[in-house]
Amino acid sequence: MSAVDSLLEKARAGLDRVTPVRARELQEAGALLVDIRPVANRRAEGEIPGAVIVERIHLEWRLAPDSEWRLPSVTPTSTVVVVCNEGYSSSLAAADLQRLGLPHATDLDGGFRAWAAAGLPVQPGGSPAVP
Repeated sequence: MSAVDSLLEKARAGLDRVTPVRARELQEAGALLVDIRPVANRRAEGEIPGAVIVERIHLEWRLAPDSEWRLPSVTPTSTVVVVCNEGYSSSLAAADLQRLGLPHATDLDGGFRAWAAAGLPVQPGGSPAVP
């Protein structure tokens, strides 16, 4: 097993990864869906309505509960579902968020592409990231 495969396996061992349908249910119940995909992917494939766009390079600062730059709605009890293209980088990101104090952080198994394939709502993409 490669080092990156091992890292991914360890990250996922601590996550309760969610299906697209479960992610939608969590979002409707107040969970924060965070799209970390690059703008080029969002423009080409669309976005999940209501998801917050946070560039991957800013994720920890915008979501760590004790960060002075965090999104105002984020607390240690927040449920956060991280979304990437196919569910790989989102697993690593969600594990990072757990280590930073968000025990209810997880990711969307299969990523945005699984969401779209499940026939869930998609809107045109290209929204700006949260500054």
